[in-house]
Amino acid sequence: TKGQSKQDYDEDNMIQSIFDLFLGGTETSSTTLNWALLYMVAYPDVQAKVQKEIDAVLTPCQTICYEDRKNLPYTNAVIHEVQRFSNIISTGMPRKCIKDTMIRQFPVKKGTVVFPNMASCLYDPKEWDTPRQFNPNHFLDEDGNFICPDAFVPFSLGQRVCLGEHLARTELFVFFSNFLRAFTFQLPDGVKGVNIEPIWGATLQPHHFEICAVAR
Repeated sequence: TKGQSKQDYDEDNMIQSIFDLFLGGTETSSTTLNWALLYMVAYPDVQAKVQKEIDAVLTPCQTICYEDRKNLPYTNAVIHEVQRFSNIISTGMPRKCIKDTMIRQFPVKKGTVVFPNMASCLYDPKEWDTPRQFNPNHFLDEDGNFICPDAFVPFSLGQRVCLGEHLARTELFVFFSNFLRAFTFQLPDGVKGVNIEPIWGATLQPHHFEICAVAR
């Protein structure tokens, strides 16, 4: 009514925003780490190569920090390939078109809700040599140096790119490299294989699995 001010941001809005940040900042990283450990069991040769690189570059008592990724190109490539191949958020958050526009030859009217399809980039056969295979070499050049193709967009891109991208990258590298330095992950006795197909949902989750963490 006239004379009353309308608050655009109140306590309920703040609580919901904090909830979104905590959920988005924990569930996605933990799910990606679940996939990473599953892939290490599914591809033990990759796990062994990561451990060999870590052992060669870092001393046993050295604390691993995010800057160490520059000296661990294969480990860094494996983490990126985990994100690409697991594709846990295949469709990004909705966006609303604020004016009539054209995307290539397709007209998009003002007010249209658009869902970015990140999977179309992460599995594009024009961008990746083996898009449907787990292959860390996607992120390495001929000399073994780390490279990151433009089609790698697990955090989306543009002005609405994931706010937690840098934190997530740091967490994934530090947790994964510490796990692989301390443990070798393998299947329990009597288990012959794992299912690497995802369970569809808000995020793509791995099927329930059990693995053993053997101290190195």
